[in-house]
Amino acid sequence: MCERKDDVSGGSDVTMLTYVRETPQAIVQNADDRVRLTAELVDVYLARPYRCVWVIACGSSANAAWCARPLMRKCLGHPVEVVKPATFLYSDFEPGEDTLCFVVSQSGCSTNAIWALDRLRELGRPAIGITANLDSTFRDHADLLVDYGAGTELVGFVTKGMVTLVEFLMLFSIEAAERTGRLWAAEHDSLVDQIRAAGALYARVQEHADEFLERHFKALTSMSVLYALGFDASFGTALEAALKVGETVKIPSFAYEAEEFNHGPNLQLTPSYTCFFVDDGGRGSGRLRQLYRATRHVTDRAFMISTRTDAVGPVAADTSVAGVGADTDDPCVLALPAGGAERTIAPLYQLPFFQVLAYRVSEALGTWDKHPLLARFEKEAPSKSEDIRRVMPLM
Repeated sequence: MCERKDDVSGGSDVTMLTYVRETPQAIVQNADDRVRLTAELVDVYLARPYRCVWVIACGSSANAAWCARPLMRKCLGHPVEVVKPATFLYSDFEPGEDTLCFVVSQSGCSTNAIWALDRLRELGRPAIGITANLDSTFRDHADLLVDYGAGTELVGFVTKGMVTLVEFLMLFSIEAAERTGRLWAAEHDSLVDQIRAAGALYARVQEHADEFLERHFKALTSMSVLYALGFDASFGTALEAALKVGETVKIPSFAYEAEEFNHGPNLQLTPSYTCFFVDDGGRGSGRLRQLYRATRHVTDRAFMISTRTDAVGPVAADTSVAGVGADTDDPCVLALPAGGAERTIAPLYQLPFFQVLAYRVSEALGTWDKHPLLARFEKEAPSKSEDIRRVMPLM
């Protein structure tokens, strides 16, 4: 059995799980406070006829943008690109005048994000920084600094900050779309209500995650290589799943768009590999389930996290892909209580499964500490400014 230690990690009473527990309330509060939180960015967006948005971010901030991107595109009606700071810094390609660019760093201390703000200034563009910490290095490099409403998070393995960033980007697009007339008031209100309801779903999924981990404790505490796979919005969830497990459990962890997985990465599969398929119930759902079943021919460590309403307990029959039959009793499938919510909002309540998984497995195995030689790496090529010691003392 998995021993429950909700307040122990790395010798501190404040842990990843502390902030996972705080997230449902933060989701609701930020949905209620959406107009104030998003006002400055919405005003910038409305100031000219933008036809594209670049979210410049890396790590979990980029993953948050990938999670929010499908809903952002749907609401704004134009391309939304997730651009890595290095791509922006070291490529000759520059965004067009009709592209709104903003840089995201949850800590406000990421060195490459700081350099991206400086690059925007060099190009004569407004340096817009989105952060959870206004009193960070970002303040000296941004022309406009926006607090997206994460509140305090002292642990470097961000959870609440990542989810509230997904929410902020969604709320920004919803509020901007209403202001431009792309969303009717009823459509706007429905999406906001669903995001608010995602707070309660997030809390319920934590319980489901604990139960699932108990059921598969032996397999999940002996992972050696992890693949996380999904389509569209759930691809963002898969990206964050791989990042969190890699950071905490410290095993090789990779995320792929699920069809890309089937064109090369799957050739590495052996019975020792662990694979998570994240299903948001969208157009790729049938294909994802087909790939899940195919993977289970190779490894028993294949699991599916599904938000489809017909996936209660076992996976129900799927007629959308020829040859995919029913698994009438599949303990490796976890059906999340989606409640018929908009598919593109799914990451808000998929993410806690992997956050709890990363915490519980790391706690059970004691994998919090980094290899001591990494201190030399971080001194040679730091990813954070010195402010990080103050902003996130439990980094």
